[in-house]
Amino acid sequence: MTAPTNLPPADGATPPAPPPARSMGRTALVLGGFVALGPLTIDMYLPALPTIVTELETTEAAVQLTLTGTLVGLALGQLVLGPLSDALGRRRPLLAGTALHVVASLLVVLAPNIAVLGVLRVLQGVGTAAGAVIALAIVRDLYDGRAAATMLSRLFLVIGAAPVLAPTIGGEVLRFTSWRGIFLLLAVYGVVLLAAGGRALRETLPPEGRRPLRVGATLGTYRALLRDRTYLGLVLVAGLAMAALFSYVAGASFVYQGQFGLDQQQFGLFFGAGAVWLIGATQLNPLVLRRFAPAQVLLAATLTGLLAGVVLLVLAATGTGGLLGVALPLWAVLFSAGLALPNAPALALSRHGEAAGSAAALLGAVQFGVGALVSPLVGVLGNDARAMGVVIVVALALGSAVLVLLVKPWQLVAETGAPVAVAH
Repeated sequence: MTAPTNLPPADGATPPAPPPARSMGRTALVLGGFVALGPLTIDMYLPALPTIVTELETTEAAVQLTLTGTLVGLALGQLVLGPLSDALGRRRPLLAGTALHVVASLLVVLAPNIAVLGVLRVLQGVGTAAGAVIALAIVRDLYDGRAAATMLSRLFLVIGAAPVLAPTIGGEVLRFTSWRGIFLLLAVYGVVLLAAGGRALRETLPPEGRRPLRVGATLGTYRALLRDRTYLGLVLVAGLAMAALFSYVAGASFVYQGQFGLDQQQFGLFFGAGAVWLIGATQLNPLVLRRFAPAQVLLAATLTGLLAGVVLLVLAATGTGGLLGVALPLWAVLFSAGLALPNAPALALSRHGEAAGSAAALLGAVQFGVGALVSPLVGVLGNDARAMGVVIVVALALGSAVLVLLVKPWQLVAETGAPVAVAH
């Protein structure tokens, strides 16, 4: 079953006019600040994972579950906050979720054991879900089609800076304080976001465009979304691409520090160097979209990522190339993810403008839900480069199969027409 690519807002509401091109960068910066809260929360404490194992007298697998808890919170929080933003507007749920994150971060500073840390990480995830889902809904309120993909690419520039900077910042913070200081810094960042968002963000969903907040209506909206074969396929592809990314995030500290002997600061720099490829791809995406349709870029990126994952697995399994034999194909996977991640959501959300918050929520819940399932797998399989390669290959092989068999990107190319120049 397919759906129209452009549906009007609920109740015949007229969406706000897109902001002028000169304000696109400012909008991306503000929204990116909120979305970056999630990657910062996930990544800043990665250099400290081995230290947390020792200090809290627990296991590597248990500490990795705190990462899983954050992803679970992100997934579940989006399912609730997406419909809330469709009913109440975008600003209030965004600011309330960020405030919850601030409170949870402050409590993490006092966490006495791994169980309490795990619970608080779930709450942190719920709080960061507000930025993750509502920023996408705001983009859908203001932009469509290639303009949305271009905006998401600019947004991913800001998002991409978080993985680059987060482990490095975390490693530097550990020079002066313990891992608890990292979470204190996250709380301060959340307070800055609350001040900036309260001042700079306008409401993009007018009252006449809002949907009733009823459980039955919300479930009905999700059922309607899931009946759209193409939307469902795009959501699954986005989730599997995110699974490949999070297998890297979950295992990188143990691979780089445990397997190859890097210290905390070296790990932060190496992890950041890899994320540069993710950023580069997201910024190349608007230029690529001038010549190719988003569906074509998504297909090429997914298949290229799968090929890079196979190379990683072979080199890791045979011990060929040492550190660079692992890092180079990993960077190719990240580059491919940087092309896939803006286009899959843009294509999915363009089909359901009448329920942008719920559509973005389901998309985000699947992305981070799959990430939550995948994160422990790297540890279960051995917390080494070979385990990471296995998870990446399986995820991207499944993503490629879903894209070809369910989404059928050539049909999307026929629907959206030939590429046209986009603002940048």
